[in-house]
Parts: sequence; C-alpha cells; structure tokens
Amino acid sequence: MRYLTFALTKGRLANKTLEMLEKLGITCDEMKDKDSRKLIFTNEELKLKFFLAKGPDVPTYVEYGAADIGVVGKDTIVEEGRKVHEVLDLGFGKCRMCVCGYESAAELLGHHELIRVATKYPKIAKDYFYNKKHQTVEIIKMNGSIELAPIVGLSEVIVDIVETGSTLKENGLVVLEEVCPLSARMIVNPVSMRMENDRIKKLITDLRALLREDV
Repeated sequence: MRYLTFALTKGRLANKTLEMLEKLGITCDEMKDKDSRKLIFTNEELKLKFFLAKGPDVPTYVEYGAADIGVVGKDTIVEEGRKVHEVLDLGFGKCRMCVCGYESAAELLGHHELIRVATKYPKIAKDYFYNKKHQTVEIIKMNGSIELAPIVGLSEVIVDIVETGSTLKENGLVVLEEVCPLSARMIVNPVSMRMENDRIKKLITDLRALLREDV
C-alpha cells in the first residue's frame, strides 16, 4: 500500500485538522514533538505522511501530486486557482472576505466610481468588482497591513479577510460589503482521487459524520 500524503497549512488550521483526524483514530505522534526538525512526519501503521506548508503553497503541492490531500482556507483556493478537487468544508477557521474602508467610501461603491482597491487577494478582488459588481477599479497588490492603505490615502477601499473586525474598528474603518464567507476546506489531487478512491472516500465520509456530530 502506498502512502497517502497530507499537506497542512501551518498554524491554527493544521492544529485543528490534526485534532479532527485524531477523533477518527488517525494520529501522528511525531508531529507533537515541538523540538523536531523533521519536515515530513509519518504514521507507518496507517501508511500516512504529513507535512506543513504555507497556505498559498498547499494547493500547489496538491495540484502537482506532491500531496494527495490538502487542508487550506477557501480564500487561498480561490486566489491560487489550482486544479484540485475541493471535497469538504471542515467548518473551522470561519471568517469573511470583505470590502472595507471609511464609511464615506460607501457612496463611491454605490455610484460604481473608478476607485483604487488595495488587497493581498487581487484575483478575488478583481472577480468581485468586475464580474459581480461590474465596477471598474484599479487593484493594488499589497503584502503587509492592508488597513493602512485607506488611512494613508493609497486606496479608497481594501479587500481583506475579516474575523472579528476589531482591527478595522480601532482604525476607524468599517465593513462596506461582504464578498464571500470563508472557512478551512479539504482539497484532493484529481489523480489521487481516482487511484486512491476508496481510502480517500472513506476519510471524507468519516469526517462528514464527525462534522454532523459536532453540529
């Protein structure tokens, strides 16, 4: 039997995923060793391998078959646009992708004016403004604190992930429009889906049952 390989998004998403898998009896004790320098963790008994990666890299590993299964935020799946199967909403890591700015910017959005939009997610922002709102905008790709953009006058609005909204509030910004809800999703390599259909399907079925219990 070949190994099934999981690519997990580093941090909270990986921890929550491992907690869920543990409830199904899928464990990987090697990953609990905080001092470990290992990059790949193995469960020999169940023929499983796990590795941690940065969010945007997870769909890439899955598309190219370096991982059979990945767990990553919906925002990353949409932004990266990789050829993967999204098979399950895991229900954690919930937040929203929103258009935010000063309250005064609501008028500009309402009148479909040409405005500048700062974001870490140019693909999602472009799709929202061009295809859903039919509003022409100038998109500025950023990497750091997006909230800074409207404050220093770089852009009228931002498109960013909102969890609690406390950072926005502290800086006098508000949510103006919701783009889409987000959460952690399980993705699968299309070839793995065919080759390892039974094992992957069983995992999805077991996780679905677990999610129903938690509701």
